[in-house]
Amino acid sequence: MTRDPLDMHLYRIEQLPARKKGDVERRLAQAGVPLAVLAFLLFAFVVELPFLQQVNPDGLVSSAAKAEFSAKGSEQFSRNNGYMLAIFLASIILWMTAALPNYLTSLMLISALVLTGVLTEQRAYAQLGHPVMWLNIMSFVLASMLVATGLAKRAALWLILRFGHTASSVFVVFIVLNIALSAFVSATTAKAAILLPLFMVIAAIYSARPGEGKTNFGRSIVLQNLLCINLGAGAFLTGSGANLLAAALIAGAVGTPIFFGDWMLAMFPIMVGLMFVTYLLAMKVFFPLAPEERLPQIAGGMERLRTEYDALGPMTGRERRAVVLFLVILGLWATDQLHGVSPTAVAFLGGIVALLPRIGIVEWNDVDIPWHLMLFSAGAYALGAGLDATDLPSIAVNAFFDHLGISQQTPFWLLYLLLTGVMLFSALLFQSKTMRAMIFIPIAIGVAGRFDYSVLSLALPVAFMIEHVYVLPFNSKPAALLYETDRYTMSDAFRLGFTVMVIAWILNIVAGETWFRYLGITPDGVFGTF
Repeated sequence: MTRDPLDMHLYRIEQLPARKKGDVERRLAQAGVPLAVLAFLLFAFVVELPFLQQVNPDGLVSSAAKAEFSAKGSEQFSRNNGYMLAIFLASIILWMTAALPNYLTSLMLISALVLTGVLTEQRAYAQLGHPVMWLNIMSFVLASMLVATGLAKRAALWLILRFGHTASSVFVVFIVLNIALSAFVSATTAKAAILLPLFMVIAAIYSARPGEGKTNFGRSIVLQNLLCINLGAGAFLTGSGANLLAAALIAGAVGTPIFFGDWMLAMFPIMVGLMFVTYLLAMKVFFPLAPEERLPQIAGGMERLRTEYDALGPMTGRERRAVVLFLVILGLWATDQLHGVSPTAVAFLGGIVALLPRIGIVEWNDVDIPWHLMLFSAGAYALGAGLDATDLPSIAVNAFFDHLGISQQTPFWLLYLLLTGVMLFSALLFQSKTMRAMIFIPIAIGVAGRFDYSVLSLALPVAFMIEHVYVLPFNSKPAALLYETDRYTMSDAFRLGFTVMVIAWILNIVAGETWFRYLGITPDGVFGTF
């Protein structure tokens, strides 16, 4: 049977063909397990780092760490820090090299945290019930509602048919779709799953091929969507679970919540601006389109989309209820400062309404929850819980500053540049936004406390850097997913993605002195004198 390149069902996540690994990827995967085992054994049983053996309880930032120190004493607490460092390094190696499936690595690290005594069984296993985990689950329920009712397909096809008559306008349409979905869907993987069949069919219409026949249109359509999926998530507090986690950590340190409206006011204009910067860089600098790529290449391609749209018929009652439900959810998220109901609780209510029998919108069998990703996330949360219990990031930061002899009069702008830069570029090494939030937000809070600066002025700009996870395939789940489409190479993603990362850092610095200062996040400005 001839494969129809315009059949959307061919581009569902479970239908994507397995992409062959390159030589470098295969070698990394082969070396991953031995390197992880070696790192674990060295730091757990052989190498003793002085700053882990001489922990000062007065320098601990985490309340959990203070309780652990009090309960276990100095020697056992220091030993647990060594185990934590060993588990952390081994996990990072396995995730980066993709030597094992990421969910299997998560299961192994949860087990290691329990067996070494870093975490109790109750605390380690409880991470699967973390509030952000439930937000992700409910987001997949709501995203499945968009797909099952045909509402997502209807809206996307309408926009493409109405405005996507040339290659340039097609890319702008997908920017709009990403912004709209980011406001409603709190899981970047769910957004990727919704958009993937649509932009892959568009790629086929413009004759963008996988493998050796890659075209600049194919590179652009996939990579621009990858960046916009993540940049859109950074525009909203509910854009991803990592945003919510970071906001919760900051709120716990300052004693007041970070609201949906606060985050959106600060980041929406910056992230939308970065989406259009990405569009210009892709179209004008990295992947300029040849004349033949600017118009559809498959005869009848756009007519095929028109046929798909017409087949949907008039909007159904289920679709109308879905629209109303999403507007209510967005309204409750946007007004959280008034009613105080958490985003997870709002998503929970939305999921319950969507699943109600007879009057609901979607059935449980239509809900697609990627549990392997949930297990991977649970491992990341468990790793974060271990870091919180040992306060390893704060201990390492204090040891670092003490070793360099950095004084309490360190300029604010230097700390701002250092912390935001480390958070941003750490995305090149880490596979989990959640894990980065759990590591670097407490560090920012600890540094603010050490140098007597406002927690918000350092921790919130660091949190704004969470969603820049699009440079390499292992940097995020959408990046790994879209790399499997085989429409671009790793070097393509690196050139565009790294450039956007640098621009994002510059914008964050400029915003620190201008926009964030106006909003009261950086009271005296990034380069002001404190």
